[in-house]
Amino acid sequence: MSAGFGRRTSVQGRISQWLRGRRPARLVEDAGDGGREAMLLAAAAAGLPLAPAAHPVGYRCSCDRVGCPTPARHPVSFAWQTQSTTDRAQIERWARHQPEANFITATGMVHDVLDVPHRAGDEALERLLASGVEVGPVAVTGDGRMLFFTLTRGTPEDEDEWWPCELDCHPETMDEHPGLRWHCRGSYVLLPPAQLPGELTVAWVRGPEHELPDPLSLLEVLTDVCTRYAGDDTEDELAAWPHRG
Repeated sequence: MSAGFGRRTSVQGRISQWLRGRRPARLVEDAGDGGREAMLLAAAAAGLPLAPAAHPVGYRCSCDRVGCPTPARHPVSFAWQTQSTTDRAQIERWARHQPEANFITATGMVHDVLDVPHRAGDEALERLLASGVEVGPVAVTGDGRMLFFTLTRGTPEDEDEWWPCELDCHPETMDEHPGLRWHCRGSYVLLPPAQLPGELTVAWVRGPEHELPDPLSLLEVLTDVCTRYAGDDTEDELAAWPHRG
């Protein structure tokens, strides 16, 4: 029994080292203009639909809204759902003509995103990898979130397995899944590489080359870990949510 525990501890230690080594400290150093475009095209090639988003101007947002509540975190166009595309030529045009723009990816078409507090996500990712669960793309945001990209659930026959991500609600009000948001129909997340005010970034921990898993294969571990971390996260870590453009 002690030998088995020692092996698990060793595996978890190696995964922790791997995660620390893979997480980039500064996005700009790893993705210049060419790197940024290549990363966006790789996401589109994996089936993630993209649309342009706002970007930071100092600590403000590039949009015209005075006191924008989600600076650099929202789409540029009200028509972002129909505008979102995986078309290579269109994404190249956007990337070259809007060199500072962030990009969002619309969820509920091809993929969903399980969005959790960063510390909870770190532990969940270690547990999932150690247990051999297939984990897809994973991103981290500089404002304290971890994004697990999965296949979309669409509209399951059993609606108890699915709930829409209302963009004006807060995760801490979801008693069953504290700290977790399921981005699906009508929602979006920022796609790496992205920049946030205060020189924060959104970056891949595991890139879009990883196959998208069924969200239910991750959900039990994510909700279990989030439940234990629910009382520890600060309000600031849970406050930055996308809003409709």
